[in-house]
This record gives sequence, C-alpha cells and structure tokens, in this order.
Amino acid sequence: MPAGPAPAFGLYLGSGRLRGRHEAALTWPSVWLDWPDFRLPRDRDEAVRQIRALHERARAGEAAEVACGGGVGRTGTVVACLAVLSGVPPSEAVAWAREHHHPRAVETPWQRRWVAGFPHSGLPH
Repeated sequence: MPAGPAPAFGLYLGSGRLRGRHEAALTWPSVWLDWPDFRLPRDRDEAVRQIRALHERARAGEAAEVACGGGVGRTGTVVACLAVLSGVPPSEAVAWAREHHHPRAVETPWQRRWVAGFPHSGLPH
C-alpha cells in the first residue's frame, strides 16, 4: 500500500486477480467493481450506483478513494464521472480529468463515450 493516511472508504476497479492481490491488505470498507483493464465495467448499472455513492461520500467530507491497477484509464474514467456529478459538462469531463488527475486519463474511445453519456446528478437515483 502507498504511504499516507488510510481512506474511510475505497472504490476499487479491477479483475478478480487484482482484487485477490490487494483486498486482504485493506483495513477500511470497500467495494470492488469487476472492470477489466482498458474496458468498461461488466455491470454498468452497478458501476453508476457505486460512482454516485462515492460522490456522495466525498461531498459529505468522507476521505474516499478510487483506484485500479495503473491509476490511469479506469480510475481516470471514474474521476471524469465524478466531475460530471459535480457539475462539469460531460463534454468537458475527460479534459478535466486529464488536467486534474492524469494526462492520459480515460484511455479508450469506449471509456470516453461512457463518460460522455454518464448519468448526471439531475437524473433519478
């Protein structure tokens, strides 16, 4: 685990293998989404629910983190979705994530399309 304070909650994105390597070391509540590298989450509805829940935790002041294997594509996709939930227009969310998270955030065309259509906070939960 990287140095630094532990979060109060973690949303983790990856395969069963990634989960198997890291889950035992987590000492805080967490949720894992089955999200293959360079792809989209296998259960997109569940991913939307969990991203919204992560956003609500962060808005409430909770120390929450999101992570994947490399911290760029999948994590960047969630960062862009969180930006949408915070009011950034979907058409600008990838650029926002690249400026504020990582220059290569949201790596694939299908990840970019998913962010562009991500349900924003005005939709029913």
